[in-house]
Amino acid sequence: MTTTAHRLDTALVPVPPSERSRLLGATSAIVAALAVGVVAGAVLLSPLHHARDQRLARADLRYDLANGTAPVGQVTPSDELVAPGTPVAILQIPRLGVDEVVLEGTTSSVLKSGAGHRRDTVLPGQAGPSVLMGRANAYGGVLGRIDQLRPGDTVRTTTGQGEATFTVTGVRRAGDPLPDPLGPGDGRLTLVSASGARWLPDELVRVDAELVTPSFPTPVSVLAAPVLGDDEQAFVGQSSAWPTFLLGLTALAAAAVLLVVMRRWWGRWQAWVVGLPVVALCAALTVDQLFSLLPNLV
Repeated sequence: MTTTAHRLDTALVPVPPSERSRLLGATSAIVAALAVGVVAGAVLLSPLHHARDQRLARADLRYDLANGTAPVGQVTPSDELVAPGTPVAILQIPRLGVDEVVLEGTTSSVLKSGAGHRRDTVLPGQAGPSVLMGRANAYGGVLGRIDQLRPGDTVRTTTGQGEATFTVTGVRRAGDPLPDPLGPGDGRLTLVSASGARWLPDELVRVDAELVTPSFPTPVSVLAAPVLGDDEQAFVGQSSAWPTFLLGLTALAAAAVLLVVMRRWWGRWQAWVVGLPVVALCAALTVDQLFSLLPNLV
C-alpha cells in the first residue's frame, strides 16, 4: 500500500519544462507579439501616429506661412535642398473631407506622417506638373478614396505662394491614356494612391486635376526624376529601414527570451507584469519599421 502511494505521488510530481519547450515558448511569444503588433499597429497605432505628426506639421507650416518662410521650391534660401519630411503645403479635397498637411518627399517613412510631394515636380499651384502621393489604408489612409472623385470636383492647395484651386479632370489606372501635354503657364496636380482590396491593394490609381487659378512663379528646378531614389517611387518600400527593423527584431527576441527566463526564476505573474510592457514596446517599434519596408502607398 505504501509502495503504491509512493509511486502515485511520484507520478504526480510536475516535470520541469525542457530547454526545447522553453525555446518554443520564446519563439511563440515572438510570433504572437509580432502578429498582434502588426494588427494593432495597422488598425490602432498608425492612425494615432499620423494624427500626431499632422498636428506638429500643421503648427510648423502655419508658423512658416505667417512668417513668409514656407518653402516655395526645391531649395531653401540657403541653397540647400528642402529636407524630406518638411511641411510644404496644405491639401483640401472637400468631396472627401480631406484637410491634410503635405510633406516633402514620398518615401514610406515620410508617408506615415501625411501626404507627400514628389520632389522632382513643382509645388501645387506653380506652372507644370505637381505630384502628391498618399497611403490608401494605414497611417490615416488619407488618399485611399481618391477613386471616388469625379470630373468637376474641386481640390485646393495652400503653399508659401498662396492658395490654388484645381478641377478634377479624370481618374486614371494602368493602361489608361495619359493627360494632354501642358501649355505654357498651365499647371496640373496629380494625386497618386493605391487601389484594390483593403490592406492588400494591387494597383495604382491617379487623379488628374487642372489648375484653374493663375499659376505662381516657378523656381528653377534642380532635381530631376533620375536623381530620385528607388524608395521615392510609387508602391516601393524603404530599404534603408532594414537595419532598424533587424535591430528591433533582435530586441524583441531578447525580450521574449528574458520573459521566459524571468517566468522560470521569478514567477509567472511577476514576469508578465514586468516583461509584457517591454515585449509590447519592442513589438511596436519593430512593426513601425516593418511598415517602412512595406510599399509606401499601403
